[in-house]
Amino acid sequence: MKFEGTDRYVATADLRTAVNAAITLQRPLLIKGEPGTGKTLLAEEIARALDKPLLTWHIKSTTKAQQGLYEYDAVSRLRDSQLGNEKVHEIGNYIKKGKLWEAFERDEQCVLLIDEVDKADIEFPNDLLLELDRMEFFVYETGETIKARQRPIIIITSNNEKELPDAFLRRCFFHFISFPDRDTMRKIVDVHYPGISKSLVEQALEVFFEVREIPGLKKKPSSSELIDWLKLLLADDIPEEVLKNRDNSKAIPPLYGALLKNEQDVHLLERLAFMHRRETRR
Repeated sequence: MKFEGTDRYVATADLRTAVNAAITLQRPLLIKGEPGTGKTLLAEEIARALDKPLLTWHIKSTTKAQQGLYEYDAVSRLRDSQLGNEKVHEIGNYIKKGKLWEAFERDEQCVLLIDEVDKADIEFPNDLLLELDRMEFFVYETGETIKARQRPIIIITSNNEKELPDAFLRRCFFHFISFPDRDTMRKIVDVHYPGISKSLVEQALEVFFEVREIPGLKKKPSSSELIDWLKLLLADDIPEEVLKNRDNSKAIPPLYGALLKNEQDVHLLERLAFMHRRETRR
């Protein structure tokens, strides 16, 4: 059972190696990289390639580790006891299973995605150490221990918004998805738009990487934003000559809203265009 990428996901050799190493070691795979480099999509494609079900736990700033195990609704039970509801005698009626519980109780191995773990409180990863290590946890309300029937393939993503604890990192196999080079980006574009004009792709990549290399850019455009931009260029039937013969004194590329995501970066490109115009007048 090896991951070799899919027809919808271009996985570099080192990424394939990382995925397969984590599966062999039976450790969570911690994936870091710029937003838009396909970290979340990777888990989906691993599940698809290995023909396994996917469970996704999206982490928010308010998410607690306990929610991944289970939640006990004591308030509802108290209300039902006051109303004389018969189901109050079965405590299991008030326990909501979390994503880890769902993954642990499956008869077949699944892929569990813990998405954007760095969004939660710094203690969040530490609170899951024992459960991820032993693949079991204790339910205090019922007195039962939930053990994984099949150890899930765990993919954990992080956008590097905050440092993760060392104890958590020791239990993971780590891989950083480097930003795709031009050759890899061409393959990614080809997956999304087979048959697209190679000349248009080359001109679009030239503009795209040129924008990414501008010093002081607050948010560099990602690969997913390049895909969106190409979709707009095709939909609006913009000639490739517009990109090829682009006037540097008008530094903003056409349909720039797909690439630039804040006004500071737009103003930066406008200032660069203004400076270029001044230089050419001398």
